[in-house]
Amino acid sequence: MDLPVLVGVDGSEESLRAVDWAAGEAALRGAPLRLVYASLWERYEGSLIAQDVGKPAEEVMGEDIMNAAGRRARRHHPGLRLTTSVLADEPSFGLVNESSTARLVVLGCRGRNAVAELLLGSVSLSVAARAHCPVIVLRGGPEDRPARVVVGVAGKAAGPAAVRFAAEEAALRGVPLEAVRAWRRPAHGTTGHPLLAGGPAHAEEQEAAETLEEALRDVPEGLEQHRRTAEGHARDVLVAASRGAGLLVVGARRRTGRFGPRLGRVAHGVLHHAACPVAVVPETD
Repeated sequence: MDLPVLVGVDGSEESLRAVDWAAGEAALRGAPLRLVYASLWERYEGSLIAQDVGKPAEEVMGEDIMNAAGRRARRHHPGLRLTTSVLADEPSFGLVNESSTARLVVLGCRGRNAVAELLLGSVSLSVAARAHCPVIVLRGGPEDRPARVVVGVAGKAAGPAAVRFAAEEAALRGVPLEAVRAWRRPAHGTTGHPLLAGGPAHAEEQEAAETLEEALRDVPEGLEQHRRTAEGHARDVLVAASRGAGLLVVGARRRTGRFGPRLGRVAHGVLHHAACPVAVVPETD
C-alpha cells in the first residue's frame, strides 16, 4: 500500500510552511501527499489566515484553504500526487485517525494567539502524543534541508524505530547522521580519594558510548555517522544539538495519563524548545 505523507492545514502561514516541508518529504519518498483540514481547527488555535489564501478570514472556507495549500504544494513539485480532505471534526482527533493510514504526519508549530516561538500549539502536541506514525513538528526558522539529522538515543532498552527513521531521513537527504546520548554524573559518586575521583562519571560516560554503538549497529555502512555523548539532562542536550541541525528525531513510548496518551518529559521538552524541526517516532515495547 502506497501510504501518503499527511499534512494538517488550517490556512495559517505556519501550516502552509508545513505543506512545503511535507511536499518535499513526499517527493523524496516518491509518495503521495494528503492535505487535511479539520473545520473545527480555529476553535483551538484561532484563525490566522495566510495571505496565500487570498481572502479575509471571515470569508475563508475549507475549499479555499485546500486550494491554497494545493497550489503551494505543487509550486516546487508539480508532478506530486495529491489528495485533499475536509473533515467536519476536531483537528487532533481527525489527524490522529488519518495517521493510521499514513507513513508520516507533518504539522506546523503554532500556539494560541500566535505565540509560535514560545509555545507549541495544542493540536501539534496532541497529535505528536497519539499518532500511529512518525510526526514532524516544524520548529525553528526557515529550514535549510542540507543539514545533519540528529537522533536522541535513550537507554540500552531504547527501541530502534527512531534510529531507523533518522537513518532513512539522513540517507534521503544525503546528509550525515549524528547520534547523541546524554549521561548524568552520579549524585553520590566517590570523590574523596584523588584516584577514585571521576570514576563513577567515567563509567556513566562509557556506558553512554556503548549505548550509541549498540543503537547504530544496524545503520547502513554507507551512511556517514557521528556519535556524541554529552553530560547533562537529555532534554537540554538534545535542544543544544538541535542548533544548526536540519531535523531532530526522538523516540516516544507514550504514557497513559488521566486524559489519555501523553509524551514523556524529554519528547515534550524538545517539542517546546528545539531550534529545528522535531520528529517524534512511536516506539513499541
